[in-house]
Amino acid sequence: MKTSAGLLLLILLLAIVGPWLSPNEYQATNFDAILQAPGTAGMHWFGTDDLGRDLFVRTLLGIRITLLVAVVASLVSLIIGVSYGAIAGYVGGRVDAVMMRFVDTLYALPFIFFVILLMVAFERNFLLIFVAIGAINWLDMARIVRGQTLSLREREFVDAARLTGVSSMRIIFRHIAPNLLGIVAVYVTLTIPQAILVESFLSFLGLGVQEPQTSLGALVDAGVNQMEGAAWMLLIPAALLALILLSFNFLGDALRDFFDARQSQ
Repeated sequence: MKTSAGLLLLILLLAIVGPWLSPNEYQATNFDAILQAPGTAGMHWFGTDDLGRDLFVRTLLGIRITLLVAVVASLVSLIIGVSYGAIAGYVGGRVDAVMMRFVDTLYALPFIFFVILLMVAFERNFLLIFVAIGAINWLDMARIVRGQTLSLREREFVDAARLTGVSSMRIIFRHIAPNLLGIVAVYVTLTIPQAILVESFLSFLGLGVQEPQTSLGALVDAGVNQMEGAAWMLLIPAALLALILLSFNFLGDALRDFFDARQSQ
């Protein structure tokens, strides 16, 4: 866990501080250095693209935007999923049945297709990417939280709060929700990679982040077009994307083992 967390922190710090270490601007073009390979003359540490733009700065900017989209989308799914699942699990009965059938109905819709429809219907708005991914990505969170809430609502501390006249909403958000932090923290670390993949896929299709901004998915898309003559344009952002995804997955597995060990004590 420490290795994954440290690696993610290092990547984040590099993405924040790294562009200041380079003399190149991410939009600046240099037609005398088009498709310059890494390690050649100049300060283009990751080489340049087909417009002569510095790939080091653009890659770090792409990491910033990719992580921003993933984290904000995961927070949106966290808020919706925890609230929805906790209410459904605590209230139970017909309310729970109706709420979960609604979730099952949304599960039947093609996830990516629905996100693409949102992006097309409301134009390619940068902020809409957060909402589009997060508003669809909450379904798994809701089901997990609902299952845990069904167990927690039978615990003694919930019965005690109910007998003292505490309202249902207060019980849900003051007594049940704090006891869901472990499973929620684990699942958020697994939700972020999923959001990264969705954002990268949308950017790869040209429906995600638009110029002059960029993301790792957009950089991979640009690298595919230059794969034969400038392989570094594809390999560098693809390798960083894979490293980030693996780090989040390892972190999620480590957190799950940690909370499992605490519960078994």
